[in-house]
Amino acid sequence: MGEATIRDVARRAEVSVASVSRALNGLDNVRAETRDKVIKAASELGYVPHAGARSLSLARNHAIGVVLPDLHGEFFSECVRGMDREASRRGYLLLLSNMHDDGDQAAVALRAMRGRVDGLLVMAPHIDPETLERALPPALPSVMINSHREVPGRPSLRLDNRAGAEAMVAHLHANGYRHIVHIAGPEGNVDAQERAQGYRDACARLGLPPRIIAGDFNEETGESAAAEILASSTLTDAVFAANDMMAIGCLYGLRTGGKRVPEDIAVAGFDDVPLARYLSLSTMRVNVAEMGARAVSRLIDMLEGRDQVRASETQIPELVTRATTAPHTASQGGAAHA
Repeated sequence: MGEATIRDVARRAEVSVASVSRALNGLDNVRAETRDKVIKAASELGYVPHAGARSLSLARNHAIGVVLPDLHGEFFSECVRGMDREASRRGYLLLLSNMHDDGDQAAVALRAMRGRVDGLLVMAPHIDPETLERALPPALPSVMINSHREVPGRPSLRLDNRAGAEAMVAHLHANGYRHIVHIAGPEGNVDAQERAQGYRDACARLGLPPRIIAGDFNEETGESAAAEILASSTLTDAVFAANDMMAIGCLYGLRTGGKRVPEDIAVAGFDDVPLARYLSLSTMRVNVAEMGARAVSRLIDMLEGRDQVRASETQIPELVTRATTAPHTASQGGAAHA
């Protein structure tokens, strides 16, 4: 079956093609009941307007909406840097917004973009798939970044988080570490879930005892996790945090608590934000800026009619080994415990 057309949507909603066009373009001269029927039909059919046809009836803004879970922190600044670089190169501006864990806020953030931008880049690993799909404006071409699952008609860029986490645990194991604690990301975040699952899978395969401490991707929870590790009687010789910022917080907390890294406890992260290199932190490199640039490139290609396939892409993180996970030797001070 081919891609749904505007006529298919009109037939499903039992309205005219003109009514479909007006409803999906956000015009005011459409009854609420009709708009709801059209949006429902478009969603059910996975209809996304052809960018070339859409530009005949709408003025192009040459602007791209970017909706992220947050707008601070090195990960997001790197992502936006890559997006801005590619958008500027191709003559587009970025309009940024953020959404937190609330599904209603996500819907507001996404719908606020309608009429202002030509397309959307959406990073929503913390929003459940049904809420996200309902919130996306049906008429607005979009590229998803690290969503829970693919949305019909909208290409996605994803990380193989499980493979990345498994690679880091395997690296720590190969370097002699046997009591590896994982500091997890926020509950409900798909990146965090997949990284924790990769950690568990690797521990099971290697015969290691798993131990997970809850976190939220911020430095403070990494520091709190370090305090918990130092106060515990459970043996720990390595920490693998679900992102670099928690790893950096943990690194600080361990050193403040009198532990040497990696002589007493090794520390590793995930993402490879710029600060990781200066702290000699071992991590999984995500190429955050490149992912942002690639998302922009895919979206603009869609808008300009050059991406008809709309296939999804998966990036495999790269293991980057630095001083914080140097090989464990018999002469080192041993694992941390109370």
